Amino acid sequence: MSDTRKVWLDGAKGLLPETVTLRRKIHEHPELGLHLPKTVAAVREALDGLDVKIETGPSTSGLIVTLQGPTQGRTVLLRGDMDALPMPEDTDLPFKSKEPGRMHACGHDSHTAMLAGAVKLLHKNRAKLAGTVKFMFQPGEEGHFGALRMIEDGLIDKHPKPDGAFAMHITPNVPTGIFTAKAGAFMASTDTISIRVVGKGGHASTPQFCVDPMPVACEIVLALQSFVTRKISAFDPVVLTIAQINGGTTNNVIPEAVTLVGTLRSVSEASRKRAKEGLKRVAEKVAEAHEARAEVTLTAGYDVTVNDGRMVALAAETARGLFGEHGFAPMPAPVMGAEDWGYVLQRIPGCMVFLGVAPEGCDHHHAAPCHSNRMMLDENAMANGIALYAAVAERFLDGGLPAA
Repeated sequence: MSDTRKVWLDGAKGLLPETVTLRRKIHEHPELGLHLPKTVAAVREALDGLDVKIETGPSTSGLIVTLQGPTQGRTVLLRGDMDALPMPEDTDLPFKSKEPGRMHACGHDSHTAMLAGAVKLLHKNRAKLAGTVKFMFQPGEEGHFGALRMIEDGLIDKHPKPDGAFAMHITPNVPTGIFTAKAGAFMASTDTISIRVVGKGGHASTPQFCVDPMPVACEIVLALQSFVTRKISAFDPVVLTIAQINGGTTNNVIPEAVTLVGTLRSVSEASRKRAKEGLKRVAEKVAEAHEARAEVTLTAGYDVTVNDGRMVALAAETARGLFGEHGFAPMPAPVMGAEDWGYVLQRIPGCMVFLGVAPEGCDHHHAAPCHSNRMMLDENAMANGIALYAAVAERFLDGGLPAA
């Protein structure tokens, strides 16, 4: 084992017990949105006594922790998000959520704990750092634009501005300890769809005197699926899902209006634009054909997360150096989940990788995924995450990005 590999792997494994303790502490008390006082307090406590600079901004409780090596050189940004989801936890874990209707179902508790572990590991080995490492403890990833708020607060661009950026996200649906990523489009954009179909209400026994919005709404749902398959290239895909149909009050009244709610995901701005334009046209024209009216509202969510191929190559080579040839597996295609890390990558060359955390004894193909009320993870894999954070930082500061 090379000296560098031994430093990061052995160091990460040594930090695993306290990393697990921090992760479980955060898991028990999940917090939502942009302001996470208990989580931030736990992070600050974990970093107490380290020679680092900690900065905050006015918009969120996010932290930028700065560790300066013995020389100036480049700067690299490492990120972990901290917020949870507004959903119940239905696991039997002894440290399950104590906050009703809140759960760390997307692994952000592990991201936070691994990043804190990386601060400690790099701090212990700061003599090896040919530059500066910034650690971004970010709130509000789950739909609150936390990364964008921290950018707007000036925390990311503040001197020294990072030359590269690296993040990881756990997934129970990859074998434990394995990293995976791809260059280019990595995660999708997301937009929220709301379509209010307005007709004319009346008695359910006399639909001929009404304009029933319910079958019109159902027809719009089907028409939108046909639109996606016929008008959007299969090689630049979108996913359009109508997840709710809301309308009506009782069995014998035709309502005046029905509302459809859903999501639109795409992996390029071109397909995103085409889908949004076509969605509006299809909904309005189908409604018009039935003498109803469709009021379409599209609320923009996150942009596409695009990985810099050079940083992916650096991360892949680093992972294989640490964990062997099978430590990194190329992703064949993007995923349709969304991430606000993309806003950082629009400003700084970098990437995100997935870390497999399939629970012990569970086939990763059948593991409860992120956002499941039964999601669990293999905590031992967090040592791999700490080690890769540290090794990527050292390698980037030593040589920057490889040639394109």
